[in-house]
Amino acid sequence: MKSLGVLRKVDELGRVVLPKELRDVLNIKPKESIEIYREEDMIILRKYKPEVCAITGEASDQIMNLSGGIGLSYEGAEIISQEIKEKLKISSLR
Repeated sequence: MKSLGVLRKVDELGRVVLPKELRDVLNIKPKESIEIYREEDMIILRKYKPEVCAITGEASDQIMNLSGGIGLSYEGAEIISQEIKEKLKISSLR
């Protein structure tokens, strides 16, 4: 873990200001979401990136992660399901 050598105090409302250099490096803009994790005695902040469906390309909080790291929304899963059914139907007619 790389230290920035910067100290910040927590204010009365529990807020901490992220240094501008850090916001610039991570391309964090005002009003963007940050994920907060706890790992033992550390607080980990990460720029929030919603997962994207491999089929529809749309971002969603309800992405299913399948084998091979494929992420699908329910809509994307339905599209694939229909395509598989059609291909199975065609191959059984041969």
